[in-house]
Order: sequence, then C-alpha cells, then structure tokens
Amino acid sequence: MIVVGSGIAAQQLSPGDVGLQLLQNSTATALGLTVLILVLGPVSGAHFNPVVSLADWILGRRSGAGLTLPELVTYAVAQTVGAVMGSVLANAMFEVGTSISAKERATPGHLLGEVIATAGLILLIFALAATSRGVLAAPAVGAYIGAAYWFTSSTSFANPAVTVGRIFSDTFAGIAPASVPGFVVAQLVGTAVGLGLLLILFPSAARTADDAVLPRSSETARS
Repeated sequence: MIVVGSGIAAQQLSPGDVGLQLLQNSTATALGLTVLILVLGPVSGAHFNPVVSLADWILGRRSGAGLTLPELVTYAVAQTVGAVMGSVLANAMFEVGTSISAKERATPGHLLGEVIATAGLILLIFALAATSRGVLAAPAVGAYIGAAYWFTSSTSFANPAVTVGRIFSDTFAGIAPASVPGFVVAQLVGTAVGLGLLLILFPSAARTADDAVLPRSSETARS
C-alpha cells in the first residue's frame, strides 16, 4: 500500500518529472517500511518478505532455529495476499481502479539490479541479527531500501510478494505480469548470494535465525 500509494501520489503531484516521482516514492517507502517494522516486529518478527523468511528457514535448518516449513509457507501466503490487498487499497484511495500493469521491467540490467538489491537486504538483516544489533533493523532496512531505489536499476523490489502485488496497479509503481517471473528468479538468486556472503563474513549467523528480522513476542517473552 505504501509503495503503490506513494507512487500514485507522486505520479499525480509531479507529472512529467520521473526523477521527482522516484524521490517521492522512495522517501515514503523508506519511512513507511521503518514504521511497519517497529509496529509489527513484535508480532511476526517483521517478516514482510518471502525471501527473508526463506533465508531464515534455510539458516534455521543448520541450528534447529528459525521458522519451520509450515510457518514459511503460511508467511509466504500471507505476505503475498497482503501485498495484493495493499495495491487494491492504494488504488481505491486514489480512485484509479485496480487493473493489471502494462509496465515492462525485465531487462538484463534490471534483473542484475534485483540480484544485488536482494543480496544486500539479506546480508543486512541477518548480519544485524548475528551481531546482536536487531534493534537497528527498522531504520537500517528502511534506509537500505530507500537507497537501493536509487543505486539499483530495478528500483529494488527485492521482495517476491511485493513484486506480485504491484501487478495489480497500472501506475508508476506497477510491473507487468510478464516481468514478474524474471524478477522473482533474480530475487531468489540474490537470496543465495546474500546467504553465501553472510556465512563467509559471519559464520555463526545460523544460530541467530530466530532474531531476524526482529524477535517475535513469544520468543522475547521466553528470553
């Protein structure tokens, strides 16, 4: 909702200036993501992203921690449904109607950008957990995504659920269905790259899977 809504607002407020539209969209997304992590972190661990949940599950298999496979599947479904509903709500607020995007994005450069954006996100989140700095996840992830809007050619989707959700808005933030498979594959590759870098730099990271993105309330209570 934040990504699509701010994209629609930017398109309406600054027609003809794509750079300003991107600035408005990225600023709202960075700030909104920070707030969402702060609010929902104690509830779900701030798992808004299927590749983050997947990485958590993979790391957890090494140490008996992290998400279980049923939790991973449930999270991925909830994340994707939530992203689609967010697009629908954003469209409704701005009265633009929900329609399938025609915005083609999948070029080799964009896909490379998605690999880099996703790898950086995975490395950031789990490095914070591995070094007991999870309290910084909200501002750090918000800052990273805000910056990655600009330093990656793809504008850093870095999230399969958000990628699918953005199909349902033919506006500034939309993505055509034909571009989605390439983006998702690139995000999965980026996840693998990010995990590889993580285990090289922080070999003990697998033991802290429960702390990514933030500890859930039940786990915090037990500690």
